[in-house]
Amino acid sequence: MKRVHLIISGDVVGVGYRAWILRYAADKRLTGWVTNRQDDTVEILVEGPKRDLEELIKRCGEGPLLAVVKHVDVRWEEATGAFVSFEVVY
Repeated sequence: MKRVHLIISGDVVGVGYRAWILRYAADKRLTGWVTNRQDDTVEILVEGPKRDLEELIKRCGEGPLLAVVKHVDVRWEEATGAFVSFEVVY
């Protein structure tokens, strides 16, 4: 198990990005959260198997249909087991 902290920039707020990530995370049984930040980026903190997290990072670079992703900042960390589910934080 690993943890990855992501900041996604571009046109990613107001285009269904959080819901899109929530569906993927639920499908893969990942845990953590996603939120829109005040600087119009999306922040994700997520834990799970490294293979699933690598696929999540790849998908974050593409985004949902209406998103235009310009950059994905990736920081790998050790998993802590702090989360029991994946949720949208408002």
